[in-house]
Amino acid sequence: MQRTVTADVDASMDNSNQPSHEESLARSILVRAFGLFTGDMHLCADWVKRQVLAIQLVDWISRGVSQVMFVNNPVSGLLITAGLFLQDPWWALNGLLGTFVSTVSALLLGQNRKAVSAGLYGYNGTLVGILMAVFSTKGSWYWWLLLPNVFMSMLCPVVSSALSSVSSKWDLPIFTLPFNILVCLHVAATGANHPYFPEVDFQSNHHLRRPNNTMDSLNISQLFLSVPVGVGQVYGCDSPWTGGLILLALLLSSPTICFHAMWGSAAGMLSGFALAAPHKDIYSGLWGYNSALSCIATGGVFYVLTWQTHLMAVICALFCAYMTAAISKLMSVLALPACTWPFCLSTLIFLLISSEIPAICRLPLSVVSYPEENRHYQRQLKASEKARRSQQSCSQEEATLKGNGQPNVQLVVDKDCSESV
Repeated sequence: MQRTVTADVDASMDNSNQPSHEESLARSILVRAFGLFTGDMHLCADWVKRQVLAIQLVDWISRGVSQVMFVNNPVSGLLITAGLFLQDPWWALNGLLGTFVSTVSALLLGQNRKAVSAGLYGYNGTLVGILMAVFSTKGSWYWWLLLPNVFMSMLCPVVSSALSSVSSKWDLPIFTLPFNILVCLHVAATGANHPYFPEVDFQSNHHLRRPNNTMDSLNISQLFLSVPVGVGQVYGCDSPWTGGLILLALLLSSPTICFHAMWGSAAGMLSGFALAAPHKDIYSGLWGYNSALSCIATGGVFYVLTWQTHLMAVICALFCAYMTAAISKLMSVLALPACTWPFCLSTLIFLLISSEIPAICRLPLSVVSYPEENRHYQRQLKASEKARRSQQSCSQEEATLKGNGQPNVQLVVDKDCSESV
């Protein structure tokens, strides 16, 4: 009797330590609800398809803002937009206008509706709008700037479609090449002395900078802040708060993208020190943004994430930093900004790598998603390939048994093969 009572007491204590059914159910619901806002939010995209065009445009514009960082998530886009308004409302307004005009132009030109809804025809317009405001010396709320902003953003899907027809032959993305072409075209056409749309004089600014020959003036706090600032400089923003919001938006969609963005920005910052760049440029994130984009692209977005591709992403980020230094000097001779030319060129080089290592697997553009989903796709592909090989092996064994005239054994083997598949 005493043993029975002791066992009942122990069982009740075990049940008290374990979570109740209601707590487990509530936790499961909370996890599922949080999962609705992570990744590419495909359930939200399916819901938006059944709504009016105004709601669809809000979703497409938000995704276009986030696609600058290879993220297809409207909530991440809203967080990034909040960071842009925190930096400068005028810049944010120009960026949203550029995204809207570029997206609507793609619709009017009859571009692929799925690509438009994913924001792939909006992100170049985002960068065009923001950087045209950043490079303008007229300051904030110069409303005439909206005219060239609308015109250049309207050309984004035209240039994107033209470049895609060429890059599709190698199954390569166009990245931000339309943004680079159109912004450099605008800066070259106007210049620093234009009466209506004067631009920053990149040539004079470059010659006034002198490299540092000592580490005595190094500011450790600004050095650490240069990592999120470098991520923010993808959008032309130098505020660490904006960079922090952008990193939060990346973390919500994909922790892998967030990690590689910080890692790439840090690699660019260290390369700036190795090349004796001015500390001011390093603190302002000018050495980090191209490397951050390169590290994200090769670290799980266009390659399936493995330790080999992660190492390759770090090497690509370092290579991109060196290319940033070279291209910045070359472009300054023409009084043009470097923009994201270093990112585009260095990443395209790494995407064209041919390797016999199975772990270095570049995905087709038609299946590219966020890194976690890319790994899930690869696991499914391996499982289906394994099942196919097993089925072929069973078929060959069945054919062999038929040739030997053993029908009874054939039935048994056929049953086992079907169960294994």
